[in-house]
Amino acid sequence: MSKIERKPNKTKLLSINLGVLKTDQIPEEGDDAVATISATETLSEEEQEELRKELAKVEEEIQTLSQVLAAKEKHLAEIKRKLGINSLQELRQNIAKGWQDVTATSAYKKTSETLSQAGQKASAAFSSVGSVITKKLEDVKNSPTFKSFEEKVENLKSKVGGNKAAGGDFGEVLNSTANASATESLTEQTQETQ
Repeated sequence: MSKIERKPNKTKLLSINLGVLKTDQIPEEGDDAVATISATETLSEEEQEELRKELAKVEEEIQTLSQVLAAKEKHLAEIKRKLGINSLQELRQNIAKGWQDVTATSAYKKTSETLSQAGQKASAAFSSVGSVITKKLEDVKNSPTFKSFEEKVENLKSKVGGNKAAGGDFGEVLNSTANASATESLTEQTQETQ
């Protein structure tokens, strides 16, 4: 007996299995018809008749279920319309429910916990890096080289600006400004007379 090569089936039949719809492939006309004919040849006339009745019954149930489903969907749409629920609200609810389902999973909880720990460790690392940098800057400031450089800058500053004391009270600043203004006006007058 030669082996018949079977190709993927294109037509499908819906059947009911414990209240759940599922798809089963049935043979198509053509190459698979030979396999179907050989299968029907092994069945008796009574078995074939019984299967035909069952087929008609299942097709009728499918049609009935399709009608019931269409009626239920229409009823659902009417209830939603009366409640004022629109597609956007449904989408929001579905997204919220989906997010709630995701956050309830153990994988999400583990990932969230891991990321939280990583964030804490990163924060501690940045804090310690900041402390290390601060300490290094203090070490540099207290080093003899920096102190020598600081003294040289102070010497240069005093040579350029004189040995004036920084700051002073308001009266000293006012007198200093007045003296500078008086000296300036005397210099201008002497230049004009010459």
